[in-house]
Amino acid sequence: MSDMRRPLRALSTVLIIAGVLMLADAALTVLWQEPVSGIYARIVQDRLGNDLHDLDLAQPSAVDRAALAALESQQRRMAFLARRLRVTARPGDAVGRIRIPKIGASFVVVDGTDTASLRKGPGIYDQVPFPGAPGTTAIAGHRTTYLAPFRNIDKLKKGDEISVEMPYGRFTYEVEKRRIVAPTEVSVIKRVGFDRLVLSACHPLYSAAQRIVVFARLVGAQARGAAV
Repeated sequence: MSDMRRPLRALSTVLIIAGVLMLADAALTVLWQEPVSGIYARIVQDRLGNDLHDLDLAQPSAVDRAALAALESQQRRMAFLARRLRVTARPGDAVGRIRIPKIGASFVVVDGTDTASLRKGPGIYDQVPFPGAPGTTAIAGHRTTYLAPFRNIDKLKKGDEISVEMPYGRFTYEVEKRRIVAPTEVSVIKRVGFDRLVLSACHPLYSAAQRIVVFARLVGAQARGAAV
């Protein structure tokens, strides 16, 4: 009889530990973010940080240098390089970094909003320009998984600052408003009469029923790298 009790005790211990771990995982997800995907995303973000550093150091081709030399202003050079990176970047590639001081966010931004790309970090929509080119730049991000980069964007208010640093420029935006929209609402990324940034994420937490959208207006641009 004692021989049978040992494996039963061992099994009960394993089940108890598994239950505790599941409860801990659920608690962390509710209070902060899903921990397993967060660990994965942190490793990927560290790697993307290295990729972004290499991108900052990369020199334009001879053809691009000739084109840049013919452009008289930093603004036009930033726009040229924004369009160039838009063409050459592949889904999931590191292209910039977003910083939102109000909520303590600093993440490498990737190209694309497909499932695989958003597991790496916030992603720029395919159909919009990169910062520096005229129009509306839109960035999507998770709120509860994969480091939850946009978990607290519901706390952003008018006047809060958002910056996006690209290899060719640093762009500063000020929040204007927030909206809750349907997932099918595409008008939020349309071009308006000024350059702006739109952040989007699922809403409410733990649901994809709606989207929370933050609109911010471009208030400053400082050239970097080849645009200087």
